[in-house]
Amino acid sequence: MFQVRIHGRGGQGVVTAAEMLSIAAFREGKHAQAFPSFGSERTGAPVVAYCRMHDKEIRVREPIMQPDALIIQDATLLHQVDVFGGLVRRGYILINTTRTFGELGLEELKRKFSADRLATVAATELAMKHFGRPVPNAALLGAFSALTKELSLDSVVAAIRDKFSGKLAEGNIAAAGEAFERLAHAEAN
Repeated sequence: MFQVRIHGRGGQGVVTAAEMLSIAAFREGKHAQAFPSFGSERTGAPVVAYCRMHDKEIRVREPIMQPDALIIQDATLLHQVDVFGGLVRRGYILINTTRTFGELGLEELKRKFSADRLATVAATELAMKHFGRPVPNAALLGAFSALTKELSLDSVVAAIRDKFSGKLAEGNIAAAGEAFERLAHAEAN
């Protein structure tokens, strides 16, 4: 089973990101589940959402305490909440930021985890560029696809089309595609 925990703030599409991940997994023939966990339901409040993917039926329903991957939609949470808690040794970390791990004060993660499993992408910037709203979720899913190779970009695009329509869908797809390309290009170099 591959387990993803997504951290962000209310209004950033954290819950929608988990839902789209599960749709993408389902499109690839996997069993999937997505669910949120939050206290106050207000814009800007910390939000966590979870997604599990597996080739077999998923019977477990509790929050993910030992994720295989973390998607951090808001870098301001890095030093406020224990976002890295429980991450498995061979885990992936994807952070929405224009800064490097070193600039974020996360050098110890570079020593603790494999460098090819750590990435940053300016997802909010891509969202603003492609559809004019600071909602980084779709761009992060494109980057997630490139980083982990757990899901194809085609499945992510299909999930975005399932969730959105019209210009909003096309903008999110463009943001996801550009994020995917940035990470795929970074890996090639």
